[in-house]
Amino acid sequence: MAAYAMTLRVWRRGLSSFCTKRNTSFHAPEVRFYSVLMKGATQNVNGVDLFYQRTGTGQHAVMLLPGALGSGETDFGPQIESLNKRRFTVVSWDPRGYGNSRPPERDFPPDFFEQDAKDAVDLMLALDFKRFSLLGWSDGGITALIAAARNPSLIQKLVVWGSNAYVSQEDVKVYNAIRDVSAWSPRMRKPMEDMYGAQGFPKLWEAWVDGFSQFAQRPEGNICRELLPLISCPTLIVHGEKDPLVPSCHPQYLLQHIQGSRLHLMPEGKHNLHLRFAAEFNQLVEEFLGD
Repeated sequence: MAAYAMTLRVWRRGLSSFCTKRNTSFHAPEVRFYSVLMKGATQNVNGVDLFYQRTGTGQHAVMLLPGALGSGETDFGPQIESLNKRRFTVVSWDPRGYGNSRPPERDFPPDFFEQDAKDAVDLMLALDFKRFSLLGWSDGGITALIAAARNPSLIQKLVVWGSNAYVSQEDVKVYNAIRDVSAWSPRMRKPMEDMYGAQGFPKLWEAWVDGFSQFAQRPEGNICRELLPLISCPTLIVHGEKDPLVPSCHPQYLLQHIQGSRLHLMPEGKHNLHLRFAAEFNQLVEEFLGD
């Protein structure tokens, strides 16, 4: 396997100190928007018209799962454009209530990640993919973890980054610190205001903060802890060491509880590492998927 630009380090050691080393100077989310002008289509799945974009003709199908309030257009431009189109068929989607998969309006019941996971898998099956890999960022990574655990015969490989299997009280403090989008710069707000409206975006973002924070009230802040041992496909966990939203305890927990998983650390990576370091990330993913 070719050498990576970023150092690969696999750790399997205690977790107790990792969550205490969070960057407390964090003020607002990083720019995530990377516009890619493409035609898409919709597929009715579980009573909702889900929007998706499909590129490439490769035998290996790969689904891209976006983060909170995200879409294929906002979250995966460099991957849609640059992943090898001869080796892969890449499908990006907008989860129900996000992006172009509206109506319905998005809500966040206790099982919203489970619903997204079911929608994602059922969409790929409706598109006649028998087996496929999942690339999930942030919330999309949580969705991918659940989907892989629930559907071991369908998922070929799994890549997640910026994701967690539980929510701590420290995590909730970080989410509440970015709850008020009026404190964000106009540059940060614009992509989401363009998508959801200047009034709709703040309401949806606050609903997401509340929806995500609800998991902290569960025993051990559980989202999907109990499902991780059920994941049997090869799994790559990527983590940006400067991620202000997801401290290192979260990828370490995934590493310890997903059998045979690997952890790749990007020393300069933040939460949007796949956008900021797209070439390195895409190379890493292509080599992992091709192993």
